[in-house]
Amino acid sequence: MGYSYRYKTALLVDDSYIDNQINIRVLESNNYAETIIVQPPVEAIEYIKESILKNNLPEVLFLDIRMPIMDGFDFLSALDQIVGFEESKIKIYVLSSSLNPQDFKEIRQNKLVSAFLCKPLTNEIFKEI
Repeated sequence: MGYSYRYKTALLVDDSYIDNQINIRVLESNNYAETIIVQPPVEAIEYIKESILKNNLPEVLFLDIRMPIMDGFDFLSALDQIVGFEESKIKIYVLSSSLNPQDFKEIRQNKLVSAFLCKPLTNEIFKEI
């Protein structure tokens, strides 16, 4: 394709179709990464396990917090249990519209999370990452 991205791939784990479409456009228009969406979060966990085995783990992950069945915090806990994930250099950005102070506290305390970003991703927010 001839594109020169900052990162090879980014994984979006979000249950909102509209937010995913916005995020893909922002990421790819800024040459950030080729973007992959895997839903639901349980399947994204399996995708990450397979990616570790194939040595093809996305370099960046954008994660929503509020999702049905498995929320972002449960997803992060499941990631932490994957054999081989601890060696990964994947950057995880929580991308959420949550205003809950408890969410902010949990995100700041989570060793896997690089930063919290307000949803949806915009060109202005993109410049900060």
